[in-house]
Amino acid sequence: MKTYVESTLMPGERIVYQGRLSLWFLSGYFFAGLILLSTAGIGLVFWLLALIRYFTTEIAVTDRRVVAKVGFISRATIEISLRKTESIQVKQSILGRLFDFGSIVISGAGNPQAPIHGISDPLAFRRAFLAAQDPANASAAAVA
Repeated sequence: MKTYVESTLMPGERIVYQGRLSLWFLSGYFFAGLILLSTAGIGLVFWLLALIRYFTTEIAVTDRRVVAKVGFISRATIEISLRKTESIQVKQSILGRLFDFGSIVISGAGNPQAPIHGISDPLAFRRAFLAAQDPANASAAAVA
């Protein structure tokens, strides 16, 4: 079965990098689930919500765009062309720095800001994004 990202690829487009949602970002759900486990099993609902969010979130950089999809029944997507992107920001809290997760905020023409929260290893995502945006610089940096 194809993922959302694979099903939206244009002819000739290829995936350069696939990111994941950080389990540390979802730790609040797991902790709340642990505390509420004895309360008529409500804690299981929190664990189920965390797992659904983890497995239904897709984040990818292709050689043409950034694609992010969140959701199972209701879906929210972000798709931004690499050519129309003006900047990319990485935001990490102290815990994010310690456990290597954070948010990416992509600014582009027509899109004031497109945040993608809770990405595992956001600096690798940014590197892949910048390499896909300017392949000439990426190949020169790889040689150096």
